[in-house]
This record gives sequence, structure tokens and C-alpha cells, in this order.
Amino acid sequence: MAQQSTAHQASLTRQGQSNSTGDVRALYLKLFSGEMFKGFQNNAIARDLVMKRTLKNGKSLQFIYTGHTKAEYHTPGNSILGNSDGAPPVAEKTITVDDLLISSAFVYELDETLAHYELRGEISKKIGYALAEKYDRLIFRAIARGARAASPITKSGFVEPGGTQIRVGTTDKAANAYDSTQLINSFYDAAAALDEKGVSSEGRVGVLNPRQYYELIQAVGSNGLVNRDVQGSALQSGNGIIEIAGIKIYKSMNIPFFGKYGTKYGGDTAVIPNVADPGNTGSFVSQTMEDAQTSVTGINNEYGTEGEFANSCGLIFQREAAGVVEAIGPQVQVTSGDVSVIYQGDVILGRLAMGADYLNPAAAVELIAGAATGSSGNAAF
Repeated sequence: MAQQSTAHQASLTRQGQSNSTGDVRALYLKLFSGEMFKGFQNNAIARDLVMKRTLKNGKSLQFIYTGHTKAEYHTPGNSILGNSDGAPPVAEKTITVDDLLISSAFVYELDETLAHYELRGEISKKIGYALAEKYDRLIFRAIARGARAASPITKSGFVEPGGTQIRVGTTDKAANAYDSTQLINSFYDAAAALDEKGVSSEGRVGVLNPRQYYELIQAVGSNGLVNRDVQGSALQSGNGIIEIAGIKIYKSMNIPFFGKYGTKYGGDTAVIPNVADPGNTGSFVSQTMEDAQTSVTGINNEYGTEGEFANSCGLIFQREAAGVVEAIGPQVQVTSGDVSVIYQGDVILGRLAMGADYLNPAAAVELIAGAATGSSGNAAF
């Protein structure tokens, strides 16, 4: 039996193998993870703006509220055994982890061979985008709910501040949501409300629809929104850091916005802001908000229904407004071995397990337009 000659056998370099030993795809897996995390981090903003905790060995996490107390004058001879009213009152809020959130794709090995571009990295980034989008949307919905809620402290004789709704403008026109002057006034009103409710000025942020954000950018210089030294770069880049009354402003397509995510096109009516559809926007723009109640499979926290955000057009909050718990942080898994041989390809799976809810309603402000505060579609949950 003839033996195969090895005299001129090529020395194969396996670029996915660590130190030329072991799994020939080991390093590829790390590349995929990096791409997914990059996609997640670039798209998610809410995660770092609220209280985030990691959950281990449990299904929910408890947050404790402590109410106010008072100072008393001491009567000589009396024992000091705590305030006579038993203050401060204490309450709790529990956030439960929702079911496992996943996004996946099957990559056929032949497609990779024929493709003239790097396929897996792009797919991994898109998986990261999908997870980040859902993550932000749930947190922002929780904050909007908090802006309509009363304090969890219910001890008799102790009234703690609850959430705040502020109408943009003085009329019922939804188009007020895009009026930079009205928006600026709303930010100052929100800052005053947060001050009056004893909310820390540290970590206050506002999140607006992109068109609202750019309306404010265009007003730089006439309304004193940013320091004059950075005015030029702010106008040219469209990413200037705007602060109004100490509130740093972000833009996102994931906030509740007139019953949609991101934007809503239409005419100047009481329920639709005056923004023309630019055309060819695709199915991922102006998405209808899905119901996300505890009755929906996979949801273990209350995030509300589409109709409950019919007039919402922006959020202003301090980091104590909401909390998010993570049992499994954003991560990626890729099949290999026998599974890859059988299917001649790999499944790239991104996953996370998280839950969100409002914590301190006093730290949450919801901007609304097209209706008065507390009106239909904006009643307390």
C-alpha cells in the first residue's frame, strides 16, 4: 500500500488556533464576542443612566426606599428612643428578571466561503444592536411609568413625592414636541420640579427623539444651550453636548414617542406631530410599540401598552428613577464540533437576561404633547 509523501507537505497556519494547539476555532469565538459587545455598547445608552445591579442565585432583586424624617428638640430628662412618629418610613420595590432574551442567526459555511466580505462580524454586530434596542426600550418605558406613579412610601402622615408629567407648550398641539423654545422651557420646569422634590442634581439626563435633539442643536447660540467655545463643533457634528439647567441631553430612537418608537410622521393635529415622512424609511423606523405586560409570554415586569404612551414625547430623569437587574449580561455563543459538521454551518446566538422597573418616581419626568397632563393615554398606571 502506497504511503502519502510528506516531503513537500505544506505547513498549515490555523489562524483561529491558539498557540497552534487545541480548537482550530477558539480565537474566532473571541472575535465574534467582541463584535457583539461592540454593537451592544454602541447602541445602548439607558444601561449606564439608571441603577444597574447584577443578580446571582435568585429571580428578583429588592430595592429599599427610605422616606424623610424630621428633627426634634430634646426635652431635658426624656430618654432618646427614636422620633415619636417612628420615622423614617421604609418600603421596598422588587424587580424580577424577564425570560431569556435572544437574537440569533445561522451562518452557512458555503456562504462564508463564497462571500467576499467578513460575514460573522457583521452578523454579530446586528445581533448586538437587536439586544441593545430591546434593552433600552424596556428601561425607557419603565421610566415613563415612574413619572406617572406615586411614591411607594404609604405610611400614614408621610407623603413622599411621586413622578412628574410636563406638557410641552401651553396648547394641545402635538407639534409643540418639536418646538425648541417650548422644549427648553420644559427642561427648566423639569429641573425645578426635581429640585422641589429633593432629587439630587447629579446624574440628571434627558432623552429626546433625534428630530427634537437636532432642533435644539440648531438653536445653539440663540438660546445659550452650550458653551460658546464648543458652539462650532456642536453645530457641525450634530453631536454637541447640550445641557439645559444641568440636564445632559441624549438622543434615542427607543423612547416612547406618540405610541411609536423613535418618531411618528404626519400632519399638525392634536395627536400627530408635524413631521413629513422622508420616504423609503424601511420597516425599522417608526415602529409601533408592542404590548409588554406581565400577561405577555417572557415578560415578568410591567412595561405598559401602546395606548398608554399616546402623547409621550421625551424623558427627563435622574439615575434613581429606574433600576435594571441583569442575571446574564450581554454575551454570545457559537456552535461548533459535531453540530457544525451536521448542519455545515454555525448558529451565532446573542443572549441576555434582564428586567427593569421604575424605582424612585420623584426622579422621573415625562414630557407629553397634544394633551393635558393626566389626560387619556397618560393616566397613572
